[in-house]
Amino acid sequence: MTNSDQPPIHLAVIGGSGLYNFAGLENATRHSVDTPYGPASGDVVIGDFAGRRIAFLARHGESHTLPPHRVNYRANLWALHSLGARRVIGVNAVGGIRGDMGPRVIVVPDQIIDYTHGRSTSFCDVEGAEVKHIDFSEPYTESLRLQLLAAARAANVEVIGGGCYGATQGPRLETRAEIARMKRDGCDLVGMTGMPEAALARELELEYACLALVANFAAGCGDEAEISIEEIFAHLAAATAEVPRILEKMLQA
Repeated sequence: MTNSDQPPIHLAVIGGSGLYNFAGLENATRHSVDTPYGPASGDVVIGDFAGRRIAFLARHGESHTLPPHRVNYRANLWALHSLGARRVIGVNAVGGIRGDMGPRVIVVPDQIIDYTHGRSTSFCDVEGAEVKHIDFSEPYTESLRLQLLAAARAANVEVIGGGCYGATQGPRLETRAEIARMKRDGCDLVGMTGMPEAALARELELEYACLALVANFAAGCGDEAEISIEEIFAHLAAATAEVPRILEKMLQA
C-alpha cells in the first residue's frame, strides 16, 4: 500500500535520551525513509497505541549513537512529514535552571532561545528551495501544548506549563558561567536538541510541542558539586516512565 492507502497518523513522537522505543505500540511496522537531506536517525516505527495510529522515531538512534550536534534534524522531520504525520511531540531530556524545575519534573515549555551553532537549521539551505521567513514568535503550537498539559493532569502526572528552553550545542554539559548567563537571558531549562527541530517543524507547517523531562539541575543550580551521569539517567528513567501515560490520555481525549 502507498502512504495514502494507510490509516492516518494521529501523532508523531520523537524520543530523546532515554526514550529509544515506544512501549505499548501494537501492530508495529518499520519504515526506512529516503529523504533529500540524507538519512534520518533511524527507522520510523508506526503502530497502534490507545486506539490511535502513531509514529515514533528515536532522535539519537535506537542505540544512542548520535550526539546532539550530529542529529540530522532535517531528515527526521522530513521523514515524519512524508509518512503523513502532521502533529509532532518532541520529548527532550533537559537540565533545570529554575528552582521548581528539578530532577524528574516534567515541563511543557512555551519559549526557546537558540545557542547552537553549525547545524543545518532550515530547509531553505538547499539550492533552488523557496526561502521561507517563518513567524517564530511562538515556537510551539499553543493548541498542542494545551492538549499535553490537559493530558498530564488527566493522568495525574505533575507537570509545569510554560518556561523558556535554552538550546545549547552539546554534547558536553554547560559551565556554571554559561548557565548563569542563560539564567540572566531568561532561560528556565537547558537542553541540546530543542533546536533546530522546532523551527524545522514550523517550516513544514507541522504542529509541534515539547515535553521536557528534567534529568538534573544545571551547573550551579542545585546542591551537587558535580553532576553525576548515573544520577541523570536514573532521574530520566523515572520521568520517561510517565510519557506513555500522558500520551495515552492525550490520544483518548
